[in-house]
Amino acid sequence: MLFNSLTFIVFFAIVLALHYSPFPWRIKKFNLLIASYLFYAAWNPPFVVLLWISTVVDWFVARKIHDEDRLARRRLLLTLSILVNLGILGFFKYGNFLLENWVWAMAQIGIDWQAPGWDIVLPVGIAFYTFPTMAYSLDIYLRRAKPAKSFLDFALFVTFFPQLVAGPIVRPTHLIPQFAIPHVASLKQLYWGLSLMILGIFQKVVIADGLLAPASEEVFMTAEHVSFWDAWLGTLAFSGQIFSDFAGYSTTAIGVALTLGFSLPNNFRFPYAAIGFSDFWRRWHISLSTWLRDYLYIPLGGNRKGPGRTYVNLMVTMLLGGLWHGAGWTFVIWGAAHGLALSLAHGAQALVKR
Repeated sequence: MLFNSLTFIVFFAIVLALHYSPFPWRIKKFNLLIASYLFYAAWNPPFVVLLWISTVVDWFVARKIHDEDRLARRRLLLTLSILVNLGILGFFKYGNFLLENWVWAMAQIGIDWQAPGWDIVLPVGIAFYTFPTMAYSLDIYLRRAKPAKSFLDFALFVTFFPQLVAGPIVRPTHLIPQFAIPHVASLKQLYWGLSLMILGIFQKVVIADGLLAPASEEVFMTAEHVSFWDAWLGTLAFSGQIFSDFAGYSTTAIGVALTLGFSLPNNFRFPYAAIGFSDFWRRWHISLSTWLRDYLYIPLGGNRKGPGRTYVNLMVTMLLGGLWHGAGWTFVIWGAAHGLALSLAHGAQALVKR
């Protein structure tokens, strides 16, 4: 279900009506949970099973990790959570990419390996619920948080429909506590939430899809030579398109949550006003960049193990960040370019400080 659809308007009106009806808080949470499953099922009902798998596995695994004192057993349980979530993500999002590269590698050594048919549909928003559920298990393993007291609260955290399909990537420590106590929006929050929804949909429908997409497609989809100025205009149009598309969706999601009385983290902060690549990644897709920092870059050692290791950690983080955006070598190259740029920026800062 898309935010910019008549179906969503009807759906949202019903959700708001139920949320502000005089039901007990637990019933309202059940309503939100059911609504979230319906929101996801509107695209492809069978894939709701993936939500259930992530929810059930991480609920029980995290509780076992919390109760377990033996380090080896805790690591084994954490590995189970990571394998389940990354297994789901890898199979659906990267399976075809890996298979194609395996066929190519076999061909390089003279083996004509015929790949079987791969008719796998990529579930929408799969990374936006596998990453938060992994974060839940990781937080408990690292003693950053305790398990949620209510399975309903945890299930709602995994499936909360405003951020389910395209983020922001919400931390369990940010959202689960909000479900523990009754939340409704004040008149001011309702006003701002609706305003953010209008702004976000305007960014997505009018600016990204209506104004900029035709211009960028005209340049990038043509098979003919384009002039210098047309190439630049197409590039600028595409830059504006991807920002307005993604930021518009995030803004709408934040607005939808706010009308229900919940807060979601800001995901974009004027990224094209950034000064350098480090500043850019503090402004662009903030929920992803901070997730990669806290759950990948810092655990790898961050900048605590010398310059050489810092550059390796930056490259690994950005390579995986590139792959997160899509399964293809163009995304790997994109991640490598950003990793190199961040490494150069870090090196330049170190020289200036000397």
